[in-house]
Amino acid sequence: MQQGAVVRFLGELEDIGGLKGVDIANIADVSKATVSRWKAGTIKPHSRNELILSDLHYVVARLQEYYSPDEIRSWLYARHPQLDGNRAIDLINQQRTIELLRVLERLDAGAYL
Repeated sequence: MQQGAVVRFLGELEDIGGLKGVDIANIADVSKATVSRWKAGTIKPHSRNELILSDLHYVVARLQEYYSPDEIRSWLYARHPQLDGNRAIDLINQQRTIELLRVLERLDAGAYL
């Protein structure tokens, strides 16, 4: 992922996902200062964090079809029965996004989550 893409992803996570730097730091398991440096373009995320940001961006983009930014943030932090009581942010951090995508497919099919 190019540095420009990281900066764009972070901006979109704020705008469409209602996520703040501290939220992204918690999801990626880095400091808020690290996220600030990513956003400023002074450092590039490690490959594991690039994957987390990419997955988070994809999930947020999918959720924006159904929810407002504040609702997306709440959805990501909430525990879901469809995820066996897990939170979406934890699954993204654990690189288990595929489980989350299955839930989003049910949302696309018209099931309310």
